[in-house]
Amino acid sequence: MDVGTESKAKAQQAANDVKPWIRGFARMGYVAKGIVYLIIGILALQAAIGSGGKTTDSKGAFVSIASKPFGEVLLWVLAVGLLGYAMWKCIQGIKDPEKKGNGTKEIFLRIGFVGSGIVHVFLAYNAVQIISRAGSSSSGGKQTWSAMLLSKPFGQWIIALIGVGFIVFGIAQVVRAYKKSFMKRLKNHNMHDQEEWWGKRVGQFGLSARGIVFALMGIFFIQTAITANPDKTKGLDGALSELAQQPYGMILLGVVALGFIAYGLFMFIKAKNRRVTVSS
Repeated sequence: MDVGTESKAKAQQAANDVKPWIRGFARMGYVAKGIVYLIIGILALQAAIGSGGKTTDSKGAFVSIASKPFGEVLLWVLAVGLLGYAMWKCIQGIKDPEKKGNGTKEIFLRIGFVGSGIVHVFLAYNAVQIISRAGSSSSGGKQTWSAMLLSKPFGQWIIALIGVGFIVFGIAQVVRAYKKSFMKRLKNHNMHDQEEWWGKRVGQFGLSARGIVFALMGIFFIQTAITANPDKTKGLDGALSELAQQPYGMILLGVVALGFIAYGLFMFIKAKNRRVTVSS
């Protein structure tokens, strides 16, 4: 068997090992995540240019969706998609289908995958809460749980560590954008030149914007730990609002909003072209 035939055989075997239902859930999840970031970005952009809109987080985006015609139907679709994404991230962390390995760095990376999965389960739960009218767009919950942590032994240290985690994650996102390493997991051979070019650009812009905002959230968590003041805790909506209050804040908010829109578009490209391999 020549090299070309052997390569094709291996590729075919890999394709046969993929469980289609997991691949489908993963791709649906990337689309759902893309929609959420698109809405957050559009609302923030509207706020930046003074045409309505607001700085909000995923929960606020769900409220916005629910207010539209057929919004509840779309929320159910998003909830299922987010659960699918959560399932894929947990599989990445537990089964290690991409052979990350068991080194110290790789173990932390895989724990991060599982953590991301858990976060997206809660996002799906928030979507269902909005559908049942049990939720709201308020961000007060962040202050509530940070106040609870502050009342516990070592609570300030835990909040500080969470803040450091956000900052490290944010920096890692910017580094990935600079190195274009996010393209490695895409099926580049299936992408035409224009799609690949746009994928790189919106990926770089989107990951950079997301990284900056997550790092800013980390700073707020560390401020909470230092001051023992839960009101310092800010989530995504609070970080965007803080940006808007800086000198040239509306310009900064507009740039970050466009970055979130770019990230949402990149999720659609990722849904179509991400290699999803899970061996039996």
